[in-house]
Amino acid sequence: MSRRRALLGYVGARLALVPVMLWLIATLVFLLLRVAPGDPIDALLGSRAPEAAREALRQKLGLDQSLLAQYGGFLSQLLRANLGTSLSSEEPVTRIIRESLPASLELGAVALLLAAILGLAVGFSGIARAEGRVDLAGRLFGIGTYALPPFWAAMVMQLVFAVALGWLPVGGRFPPTLQPPSGSGFYLLDSLRHGNGAQLLATLRHLLLPATTLGVLLSGIFTNALRLNLRRALASDYVEAARGRGLSERRVVLRHALPNALLPVLTIAGITVASLIGGALLIEVTFSWPGIAFRLQEAIAQRDYPVVQGIVVVVAALVVLISVAVDVLVALLDPRIRF
Repeated sequence: MSRRRALLGYVGARLALVPVMLWLIATLVFLLLRVAPGDPIDALLGSRAPEAAREALRQKLGLDQSLLAQYGGFLSQLLRANLGTSLSSEEPVTRIIRESLPASLELGAVALLLAAILGLAVGFSGIARAEGRVDLAGRLFGIGTYALPPFWAAMVMQLVFAVALGWLPVGGRFPPTLQPPSGSGFYLLDSLRHGNGAQLLATLRHLLLPATTLGVLLSGIFTNALRLNLRRALASDYVEAARGRGLSERRVVLRHALPNALLPVLTIAGITVASLIGGALLIEVTFSWPGIAFRLQEAIAQRDYPVVQGIVVVVAALVVLISVAVDVLVALLDPRIRF
């Protein structure tokens, strides 16, 4: 009962910090956008527009107000779950996020799944013979994939599999000649739900190249994490005790060492979600993937304050909530954790 009470207190404390963290992130983004060089009026009208037109647009958008007044209006809208309106397209920011977020979540989920499968397989393969050729290749794979620049890896994948071999599309999310699946915005789920094989095949062909590129880049994190934690688990006292009881090496690894080594990897998976944001930005831009990172890049180029602020706040909320969920899950699975 005391552990359950402590766990509830831990979860409550983590959840209480969520709005504080989001407020800090939103405030930081608001200030950085205002102090960065450039004027959104120039992005919308051009630098040669008449001064009267520039001033009229500035008043319409509320950019003529003081910084404190703009910040107060921003926080007031944020508390009402109103992310404002795009300066360039005059679309509600919530609609922009609602239309682009499923594409990024679908790409990120598939990439994270591929990264976990590939990274854990490579990390586990070198356990049988430590410091052998397979183990050395696994270490080189983990370091190399983590160090590769995302934009360079994406262009190499495009040149090889799209241009040279012609197996996959060079970019985009869906062919323009085919009607995309309607529904939730998750094309994989929608095409499966409708039972449309042509839509499913087209979705997979466009998804495979960017998801594989991002998955391979992230797989080194799982490889290194599993390798280090599994080595530590195999050298622990409880594993030696299991070996002393005459258990086979396979059972010792799979039943005793591996479950304990996977707990830190679960935490790494939560942290990797944050890495997806930076990696997905370059991947989405390179592959012309119409996700939220691609829209963020466009909004930054156009100095579209509301879109940038809205996207950053929503993504930060997702990252924080996933981080809290992973911490709670690890606390439930690992009885050694004390609060």
